[in-house]
Amino acid sequence: MGTTGNDQDRIRGDHGSAEKPSPRALVAGATGYIGGRLVPELLDAGYRVRCLARDPRRLRDQPWAGRVETVKADVTRPDTLPDAFADVDVLYYLVHALGTGADFEETDRRAALAVGRAAKAAGVRRIVYLGGLSPRQVPERLLSPHLRSRAEVGRILLASGVPTAQLRAAVIIGSGSASFEMLRYLTERLPVMVTPSWVNTRIQPIAVRDVLRCLVAAAGLPDDVSRSFDVGGPDVLTYRRMMDRYASVARLPRRIVLTVPVLTPGLSSLWVGLVTPVPSGIARPLVESLRHEVVCREHDIARYAPDPPQGLIGFDEAVRLALKRVRDADVATRWSSASLPGAPSDPLPSDPDWSGGSLYEDRREVPVDAGPEALWRVVEGIGGDNGWYSFPLAWSLRGLLDRLVGGVGLRRGRRDPHALRVGDSLDFWRVEEIEPGRLLRLRAEMRLPGRAWLELTVTPDGPSRATYRQRALFRPHGLAGHAYWWSVAPFHAIVFGGMARNIAHRARSYRGS
Repeated sequence: MGTTGNDQDRIRGDHGSAEKPSPRALVAGATGYIGGRLVPELLDAGYRVRCLARDPRRLRDQPWAGRVETVKADVTRPDTLPDAFADVDVLYYLVHALGTGADFEETDRRAALAVGRAAKAAGVRRIVYLGGLSPRQVPERLLSPHLRSRAEVGRILLASGVPTAQLRAAVIIGSGSASFEMLRYLTERLPVMVTPSWVNTRIQPIAVRDVLRCLVAAAGLPDDVSRSFDVGGPDVLTYRRMMDRYASVARLPRRIVLTVPVLTPGLSSLWVGLVTPVPSGIARPLVESLRHEVVCREHDIARYAPDPPQGLIGFDEAVRLALKRVRDADVATRWSSASLPGAPSDPLPSDPDWSGGSLYEDRREVPVDAGPEALWRVVEGIGGDNGWYSFPLAWSLRGLLDRLVGGVGLRRGRRDPHALRVGDSLDFWRVEEIEPGRLLRLRAEMRLPGRAWLELTVTPDGPSRATYRQRALFRPHGLAGHAYWWSVAPFHAIVFGGMARNIAHRARSYRGS
C-alpha cells in the first residue's frame, strides 16, 4: 500500500505555504486490463491515485504499487464504498460483471446504482466510465446483453447527479487485450477458416494508447460537460479486413476466409474458444457485439483531448506495437489480469480442518542436487510454453475438457515467460501468493466441484542442495466434489509425482549455470 501522509498529499511553495493538493483519482477496476494500464498514466499526469479492489493483495506486486493507496471495497456492496470514495475528485469506473452468470446485467445495474449514489454522497467531482460503442439505429432491446448492459450502466452514471464522461469504444487493439488476442490467434492459427457472416461487419478499432490518453484527459473536462463520447481510431474495417491486415503486419501469408450465414453466436464463441486463449464465456459477448456495425458517430472528444500532432494511431501501427510488446515479453496487463468473473477467490485454508470441511491433500517432497536459486528458476518458470513437467497429454486433455464446459483451459499461458507476480493468470491457475526464492501458491480457476490449490516450495539445504516440496489441495463441494477427488486420485502418482521428479531433474540441469 502506498503512503498517504501529508508529504504526499500536499505540495508546498517556495515560502512554505500550503498549496492546493493535486487531485485524487479513484480507480475501480485497477486489477483489470485497462485499469492496470491507466494507473501509471494518471500518476505520470500528476494525480494522486487510490485503487479500489476486492482483494488489495492482487495489486501488491504491480510496479506502481508503492505510489498508490489501495482500499478494500466491492462495488456490489454499498456499505464498503463510503470510505473508498472519501476525498475523491474523479472516479474511474472500469468494472463489469460480464460472465458471472445469466443475471450479470442485474449485477451491473446494482453496482452502477451503488457507485453513482456513493459518488454523489461523497462529493465526487466527476465520473469517467469506459463503455461499449453502440451500433446506429439498432433498438437497445436487440443489442447483445454485453452492449445492452454497458449502455445501461452509462445511463445510470449519467443520471447520478455527478458530471459523467462515458467513453464508448469498439474493439481495443493492444497487447494482451481480449479483442487483440482473439484476432491474433484466429489469424495466426488458421490459414484457412470458415467464418460466420459477422466477419463482414464494419468496425472502428482503437489503439489502447489512444484510449488511455482520452481517459486521462476526461478527468479534466469542465464541470458542465456530462455526456457520452464515441472514441475510435482513424480506420473503419471489416473483421475480415482486420485479419488480412494483421497477417500483413505479422508477415504471414494471406488468409483464406470463407463465410457461412448460419453460425450462431453460441457456436461462434465455441469455435473462438477452441482456437484462441479467450474462453467461450468471454468470447460470446465479444462475438455478439460484432453482429452490428460499430462505427463512431462523432469525434467530439477531440475538443477536450486533442489528437496528437502525428494523428491517431492507425490499425496497422497498433498491431505492430502490440506484437512488439508480445515478442519482447513486455505485456503490462492482459485480458486475464482481472479475475475470471465467477472464479473461486477463497484463500488457501491454513488449517486442514478449516471450517470443519474436508481438505484433501497430495504431498510430494524431493531432495535436489542443485542450489535453491536453480530450483526456484524452474518453479517460477512453470506453465505456459514450459508446461507442467509431467504427462503433457493429461494436462492437455484436462485443459480441453475445461474449455468444453466453458472454462479457461490451458491457453491463457503466462504474462511474462520468466517472472510471476500475485494476481497473474497462469494457464488455468492464478498466482495467489509468491515469496521469491521460496514459495509459489496457485489457485485453480478451472471448472471444478470444489476449490483447488497447488503449492510449490523451495527450502535451501546449503549452497548446492535444496528440497522441493509440492502440495496439491482440494476442498470438495458436496458429493460431486468427493467423487471427483477419488476419481482422479489414482493418477496423482503419475501427474503430481512425475511433476516433482521432473522439476528436480530440470533444476539439476541448471546447476552451475
